[in-house]
Amino acid sequence: MSRIGKAPVRIAKGVEVSLENRTIRVKGPKGELTQIIDPLISVSVEDGQITLTRSSDHRDARSKHGLYRALINNMVVGVSEGWKKELVMIGVGYRAKTTGQQLELSLGFSHPIVFELPGEIKVTSKAEKGENPSILLESFDKQLIGQVAAKIRSLRGPEPYKGKGVRYAGEFVRKKAGKSAAK
Repeated sequence: MSRIGKAPVRIAKGVEVSLENRTIRVKGPKGELTQIIDPLISVSVEDGQITLTRSSDHRDARSKHGLYRALINNMVVGVSEGWKKELVMIGVGYRAKTTGQQLELSLGFSHPIVFELPGEIKVTSKAEKGENPSILLESFDKQLIGQVAAKIRSLRGPEPYKGKGVRYAGEFVRKKAGKSAAK
């Protein structure tokens, strides 16, 4: 059996889980998420835990067993605690300004980039003297917050020579030797 798939998901306090047909709905203080479950996987909710079992030992069923367990666990954690992603902007003149659900980025281009964020994501930007500006994204949906953070990072990814660009907090960028090192 899948080590991840056979571990039960504990339902946090204040979280309601309902199962209708092939759809699992998780509702908590931060929000509500739904996920359609593949017919190869059966889900049961009892005694404050969610357990998943697979119909066969087929390769497809084995792979989806751990996948759906991880997705359901992320839903439960998201609606109870929430998820956070922090992005750091390294470069001269790189700035971020938030206005409601809009993020205005100055990333060294001739014009500022206005990035419209989904309603489920809360954004704050921080710029203190002597530190690199940072963007903090908060949401209850792990998939959505990861996708939005990746999209913001892709606007000006970290380059390998000086390390300038947008990167995740704590991300290590391996630097390359410049042109003079080749001689």
